[in-house]
Amino acid sequence: MISNRNKIKKGIEHKTNININKPSLKVFRSNVFTYAIIVGVDKKVIRSFSTKNLKGNKTESAFKIGELAGEFIIKNKIENIFFNRSGYTYQGRVKAVAEGARKAGVNF
Repeated sequence: MISNRNKIKKGIEHKTNININKPSLKVFRSNVFTYAIIVGVDKKVIRSFSTKNLKGNKTESAFKIGELAGEFIIKNKIENIFFNRSGYTYQGRVKAVAEGARKAGVNF
């Protein structure tokens, strides 16, 4: 039986295939840590960020890695990036990563 999150993730993979000429900012969320991964057009990881070494609560740390990812994207002049929430609902830590990247100047 396929879970609801996996159904959503499958739909997002379809959208990713449509936006194949765009790099993506992918979010992974575990029970303890949050990861923001920048994946290039060739589906290889360009850079990843983690909350492992950051202090504060989960949402604040997720916002910080969003800012770090956004600064990296702006510094390396990556344009037209696709935000991939990996089937998670757009709230909490996932939303914090996106808002942190937007604060740094990234447009999704």
